[in-house]
Amino acid sequence: MIFAAGLGTRLKPLTDHMPKALVPIEEKPLLGYVIQKLKDAGSDEMIINVHHFPDQIIEYVRSQNSFGIRIAFSDERQQLLETGGGIKKAADFFDDGKPFLVHNADILSNLDIAALYQQHLRTNPLATLVVSERDTFRYLLFNDDLQLKGWVNEKTGELRPDGFNKPQLYRKLAFSGIQVLSPKVFELMNDFGERFSIMDLYLSVVRSQQILGFVPDNYQMIDVGKLDALDKAEEFCNNLLI
Repeated sequence: MIFAAGLGTRLKPLTDHMPKALVPIEEKPLLGYVIQKLKDAGSDEMIINVHHFPDQIIEYVRSQNSFGIRIAFSDERQQLLETGGGIKKAADFFDDGKPFLVHNADILSNLDIAALYQQHLRTNPLATLVVSERDTFRYLLFNDDLQLKGWVNEKTGELRPDGFNKPQLYRKLAFSGIQVLSPKVFELMNDFGERFSIMDLYLSVVRSQQILGFVPDNYQMIDVGKLDALDKAEEFCNNLLI
C-alpha cells in the first residue's frame, strides 16, 4: 500500500494545484519512483489511498498503464482517515493472509525492500518498522532486541504508553515511513474507529504484541515533505538507484 492521500501542506504552493505524490523530482512524480521501487522488489499488486486531487493520481497511474501491474485505489475523498484508518479501509485488498508492505509516497530511499520483507517473514511480528538514527523530536524507543517499547516527544516530554518511563534506557530511533504488517493487525483494529493513526494502535498493544524495528545497513533516505527538500531529492535521485 502507498499512502498518497495527504494534503502536502508543507509543500505549498506546489500542492495548491497538485497532490504531494505527484510533485516532480527530475521531471518524474514522487509516486512514480515509489511504485517502480516496489515493483522492482517484486510487488505486482498495490493499492494507493487518495484524497487530495485524487483524480490526478488516478489519471497519472493509468497514463503509465498502471506500470504493468495491478494497482487499485482506496478512496478517502470524504475524509482523511490517517494511517491506521487508511489501512483499515483497504483491508479487503489484503485478503490473501500474507504480510503486506506500507510505504509513504514522499519517502525516497536506498532501502532493500525485499530484505525488509524477508526479515519480517523470518521473525513474524505484528509489524516491522524501518527506523534509523536521525534527528527529530519524536522517537520510537526500542530495547536491545529492537522490540518497540515506547515513544517519546522530546519537545513536550510526553511518554507513551501510559506508565512507560525511563526512556534513557532505550534506543531512540526515528520511523522512516516504511513498514511491513501482519494481517493479524486487522483484528486489533476492532477497538478503533474509522480514523486513527497506526502508531496509536502499536502503542496501545506494545506490551502484548511484538513490534520490531529494522535498521538497514548504510541507509540513506529523504523525506520529501518540505520545499527545501526538493533540491536534495533531485541530488538523491541522481546519485542513487531508487
